[in-house]
Amino acid sequence: MSDPRARPLREADVAADPLEQFRRWYGEAAVAVELPDAMALATAARDRAPSVRMVLLKLADERGFSFFTGYESRKGRELAANPQAALLFYWHALGRQVRIDGTVERLPDAESDAYFETRPAGAQLSAAASRQSEVIASRDELEARVTALAGDDVERPSWWGGYVLVRTAYAFWQHRENRLHDRVRYRRDRDEWVVERLSP
Repeated sequence: MSDPRARPLREADVAADPLEQFRRWYGEAAVAVELPDAMALATAARDRAPSVRMVLLKLADERGFSFFTGYESRKGRELAANPQAALLFYWHALGRQVRIDGTVERLPDAESDAYFETRPAGAQLSAAASRQSEVIASRDELEARVTALAGDDVERPSWWGGYVLVRTAYAFWQHRENRLHDRVRYRRDRDEWVVERLSP
């Protein structure tokens, strides 16, 4: 029985700009997938030990791919020591993956402030109460921190904010029958994006 997700991905059919190609696929994923913005973020410490976790994409534009988290979290510490990372989107319903490699920079405080103000009150409280990746004694301690902050206007905590991954390469993966998948990579060559086919 053929897999309905299987379809060709040809170099001649993809956009010349990988951001445009990502937006095409993301638009299709937004219809087919519950959380199209969920992405794995892979980082590595100074000693090269890797780690990965799921975060949410907040913006994809010419500058890069933006997300928000705790600066003092494990990922924040790793990005401070080694500002290189990779993102991976996996949209099973479409049989597609997109990987983006690049360097990561902090967003300006003004942008982090502006985004924080758009978050629901509960999410603001959670960010202010939780020192991400910090050891705590119990769930009760965490909930007590939230209770202590409730009712006040919550400002963005200094340890929380945004990052942008400045892309240096993309890989688009399309499911095909018999695991003979299609993989198309975009890499930078000076000011141009070069499109190449990779073996699956």
